[in-house]
Amino acid sequence: MKSLLSLVLLVWTLTLSAQQTFIYCGNLVDVKKGEVVSKKTIIVENDRIVEVKDGFTDLPEYAVLIDLRNATVLPGLFDMHVHLESETSKDNYIKPFTLNEADVAYEAQVHAKTTLLAGFTSVRDLGGTGVNTSLRDAIDKGLVMGPRIYSAGKSIATTGGHADPTNGYKADLMGTPGPAEGVINGTAEAREAVRQRYKNGSDVIKITATGGVLSVAKSGQNPQFFEDEIRAIVETANDYGMLTAAHAHGDEGMQRAVKAGIRTIEHGTLMSDETMELMIKHDAYLVPTITAGKSVAELAEIEGYYPALVVPKAKAIGPKIQNTFAKAYKKGVNILFGTDAGVFKHGNNAKEFGYMVEVGMPPMEAIQSATVVPAQLLKVEDVYGSIEAGKIADIIAVEKNPIQDISTLTQVIFVMKGGEVVKP
Repeated sequence: MKSLLSLVLLVWTLTLSAQQTFIYCGNLVDVKKGEVVSKKTIIVENDRIVEVKDGFTDLPEYAVLIDLRNATVLPGLFDMHVHLESETSKDNYIKPFTLNEADVAYEAQVHAKTTLLAGFTSVRDLGGTGVNTSLRDAIDKGLVMGPRIYSAGKSIATTGGHADPTNGYKADLMGTPGPAEGVINGTAEAREAVRQRYKNGSDVIKITATGGVLSVAKSGQNPQFFEDEIRAIVETANDYGMLTAAHAHGDEGMQRAVKAGIRTIEHGTLMSDETMELMIKHDAYLVPTITAGKSVAELAEIEGYYPALVVPKAKAIGPKIQNTFAKAYKKGVNILFGTDAGVFKHGNNAKEFGYMVEVGMPPMEAIQSATVVPAQLLKVEDVYGSIEAGKIADIIAVEKNPIQDISTLTQVIFVMKGGEVVKP
């Protein structure tokens, strides 16, 4: 009887222990300390990192080994501005009339998988139809493969604003979309739209504070909300614990958004020194999306790729984003990594790192802007954003040391999300 009990205990112990994975790391990027350390072993059990040890620890008989001794290991990356429901194409402006919601959902899960395999284990989806929120739930349930999503659902605009879904339609199709569709006028509707987003399951709130490049509307930079409308949105979002983001190219719209309490400015193309000072004062963050700017400028040169109304905006706005980012960074504005993926092809998100480093941001700070910084802003730094004991095991690897060659982040060779290997 005693020997049988001992056997049962042994089997039970081995069953528990078999859940452990040992990862040998040639280099490990410590984003908390801002340094690259060598020869570490990460021990993962179920979905958690249980220990990070010096050297290459002897492998127990029951453990699984992932040998990355010839690679550099990093925390899973955040992209704080993506659009998983769509991807740039010449026929994009026809798709609202040809695709059903189910078609959008099937395409979105392909984009989600591509994003995850590129090393981005968490993203903030800043505007779609609501399919983005359903996609989040499907991924969380393990039904499809993709990154962890913080969804804005449908963006909030004013009538005719950048995210008004009926821009460019003929009169009988325009109708009068309201807060449920993400279109508001006045403070009462502003609050209603936030509450509708909450009811629909959104995690964050995104507004279009100025005109945009790709909407079928004349201006790409005019302010499109009054400050009291933005303040109503921010106050209501704060009540629900929702982070706020504002698409903004024009300077006046940015200033109104920052003064009203918006936490992140997306793009920031025509940002003045005064607005940079305001952002520092109000502890706001710039999400530069340089890759999107370069992409739309290039695609605008292809005849017929965009509607005629979009082309001059793309050529005027797109090329300026990188220089604005450089000035804002040097001024001391907080920076968050974000790309606007979907405006360009998903999976190329990491090109943004190269553009950031190219104009003066040190590689380690660029990596931190995609790891520990977004985790802190989203208030999930206790579980994501770095490789430490107790954190969720979101781990990626690249062949080279990204501090020496930032382009290596565009060639991710290993991805683990929540302790599960999704890219060997």
